[in-house]
Amino acid sequence: MADTAADAPAGAELLSLQDIGKDYAAPVLDGVSLALRPGEVLALTGENGAGKSTLSKIVCGLVVPTRGRMTLAGAPFGPGSRREAERQGVRMVMQELGLVPTLSVAENLLLDRLPQRAGWLRRGELHALATRQLEKIGMQHIDPATPVARLGIGQQQMVEIARNLQDHTRVLVLDEPTAMLTPRETAHLFEQIALLKARGVGIVYVSHRLEELQRIADRVAVLRDGRLVDVRAMAGVRESELVERMVGRAVHEHEGRPRRPAGPVLLSARGLGRAQAVRDVDLSLHAGEVMGLAGLVGSGRTELVRLLFGADPADRGEITLSGKARRFRSPMQAIRAGIGLVTEDRKSQGLLLPQSIRVNATLSDLGAVARGGWLRAGKERGIARRLVQTLRIRSRSEEQPVATLSGGNQQKVVFARWLHRECDVLLLDEPTRGVDVGARADLYAELDRMADAGKALLMVSSDLRELMAMCDRIGVMRAGRLVATFERGAWSEQSLLAAAFGDPRTSSPDP
Repeated sequence: MADTAADAPAGAELLSLQDIGKDYAAPVLDGVSLALRPGEVLALTGENGAGKSTLSKIVCGLVVPTRGRMTLAGAPFGPGSRREAERQGVRMVMQELGLVPTLSVAENLLLDRLPQRAGWLRRGELHALATRQLEKIGMQHIDPATPVARLGIGQQQMVEIARNLQDHTRVLVLDEPTAMLTPRETAHLFEQIALLKARGVGIVYVSHRLEELQRIADRVAVLRDGRLVDVRAMAGVRESELVERMVGRAVHEHEGRPRRPAGPVLLSARGLGRAQAVRDVDLSLHAGEVMGLAGLVGSGRTELVRLLFGADPADRGEITLSGKARRFRSPMQAIRAGIGLVTEDRKSQGLLLPQSIRVNATLSDLGAVARGGWLRAGKERGIARRLVQTLRIRSRSEEQPVATLSGGNQQKVVFARWLHRECDVLLLDEPTRGVDVGARADLYAELDRMADAGKALLMVSSDLRELMAMCDRIGVMRAGRLVATFERGAWSEQSLLAAAFGDPRTSSPDP
């Protein structure tokens, strides 16, 4: 296959979808017709459960459509597997990573084309090729020999992206590619997208981040309830228009607010540390406030949250909860003390995927749904049904297995668990990852309700706009340390980034 990705003539359709439909127990896609042109970024957006991931998987050979047909550069196209689609130059970076954690970064990057001689792996050549792939996305500082399991989730996302930046790619589908990336990593990705466009690659960019779509997309397609409801040029489209088309109603995004009045300290840490990942952090969380944690991937944000939750043991320092010194040796101890955690990695750490929404949503407080050691199924169903309605979880019923939900709806189930528990302190690690704008507004409303009820919330997010909208204070992590804390009204995006990067030209308040 030629290195110039667009085999279709200029102006012709590179990829064409005609009347695509997919049925499971009910239709999830119905009559979708869409075209992708060479050198175009086509944004695909819509609420969770609208059909974006299913449509993307059909294009990439992971799902077989119930009806409809596709063409690639004018020729019939119907891949029966992901490998078959990749052989024809159609690749996908999925929201849920497909890396092998026990293999090295280099082995993951070149898994389908490992350099060998007489059956032996040529590691020198392997690492050289991997380094060039990493350089494309500005990640040359990662050692190619590092096992993927040792990387943070954001770094793993960048490795997954690098793995799919192949010279023979004709169509690249990116499913929420920046959900775990820092602004600098996002900028590197956008540079690569510009290069791919210049080569004639057609890009389908699936995202809920409407500000990103306005920066990078040529056209935008909106799905709602499995149907294509709008396709238009991206230039001049307002966010409010897209949101209304996505959800079928007007949605008012969370706006900036005055600082909430801070109550007494509920949770504090003094000199908290673990090896070099978290170094001597002093932190206080007050009742009735939302505190944010910003920082680059690898800065120690997630590691700090895990120490507070008892998921990792601290080497030094102390934690105080409601004025009483505590040492949590397990998450269960932290939960019993009134602390909850919305984890950043819902699939491996946050959910029992084969189990139902009912089981997952009530798992954090079985005492509320049991009597005499026996679970009360009716009580469970009632609580789960209320949570499904509150968070607008798209499902057939509360008995639907969580594994069959979209990624964003899975995240809502994780959130529902802690709404049920009503913890005094809630730690949130990338809580709106993969959640659409309509659902995000619902989650923000719940966080507001919790803060108004006197709960203390600590929110880790790679989205500075989210932190600046939601938080009363924002702490910035760098190299395992809490290097600055900003009060509402005293921050800007520039000052937060300067603290995260360690820019000596910009001063910031002491933590």
